[in-house]
Amino acid sequence: MGARLVIVGQAGGSNVGASLRRAADAELGPAPVVFLDVYSAHRGPAALRALAWRLRDRRPVRQRAFVRSVIETCARERPDFLVATGAILTEGSLAVLRRLGIRTLNYSTDDPWNPTSRSEWHLRALPHFDVVATPRDNAGDLKSIGCRRVEVVPFAYDEGLVAVEGPLPAGPDVLFVGGADADRVAFLSEFAARLPTAVVGGYWSRERIPGVTDLGHQPPNTVASLTAAAKVNLCLVRRANRDGHVMRTYEMAATGAAMVVEDTADHRALFGPEGEAVLYFRTAADAEANARRLLGDEVLRLRLRAAAQRRVRSGGNTYRDRLRTMLAFLAEAESRQAASTA
Repeated sequence: MGARLVIVGQAGGSNVGASLRRAADAELGPAPVVFLDVYSAHRGPAALRALAWRLRDRRPVRQRAFVRSVIETCARERPDFLVATGAILTEGSLAVLRRLGIRTLNYSTDDPWNPTSRSEWHLRALPHFDVVATPRDNAGDLKSIGCRRVEVVPFAYDEGLVAVEGPLPAGPDVLFVGGADADRVAFLSEFAARLPTAVVGGYWSRERIPGVTDLGHQPPNTVASLTAAAKVNLCLVRRANRDGHVMRTYEMAATGAAMVVEDTADHRALFGPEGEAVLYFRTAADAEANARRLLGDEVLRLRLRAAAQRRVRSGGNTYRDRLRTMLAFLAEAESRQAASTA
């Protein structure tokens, strides 16, 4: 018996593909699930990777070989469904998967129009998926390029990555976890000058911002412990990604963090009015004021962290919940296809 589901994504750390793999193993059992790690498509000499990215429309250096392995695996396993995260499968490969009778879904974890990663080959491929799931408000753009079915599927939290084990470390007063996007660098350049902040994530070592302590990359269990130990956790969206929320939105709340959160419609829908579960900000000055408010009021910190954790953990917000939603979309696509050919 072959696999029921193939997942194409990146393994390790807090990658969404890895979380979906764990969710699938728990939901379906490991035997019906095949996971193909996109990392192998990016392996190669640094110079070659850079050339492929710049001169071949931001393609992974070993994309062709990887895509061929996806097709070969699917031809052998004959899964019902394939779920891919991000940009890797081409329109040609999706046409082959369709001929094999496999329903496909792309979880568009990054905005395809983000100027730092936009690629025309990926935009051409997206309409060939049976379903495109997006965590952001860009459904209109996706439909405008021909995507037949677009569904909003928010990010979530991975239960195995937010568990805090053992005694907490000495935490920073203020913590931010995330990459050094340009808008985040600008924000922390203003914020940390007045309120020192520890950061975890990529590329901060390039910035040297006064008041910022760069903790580098850390494994998920360390991030969870730091999140729980910090008195204040900042939640910034990615502007270039047109985010209304981010992965950390759910991860921080599920861990049990006192949060100062960027004021967006997504965050308001999840956390409610100001002071109910989080404090909001629109500017660095707003964030500083609310961070200082939390630093000076332990009772408020404890109340908010409990309220945010309760909202997220009781709301069906795990990646297992999201996977069930995706599988339901794919099953419906399969039923419609069967009805149209009957």
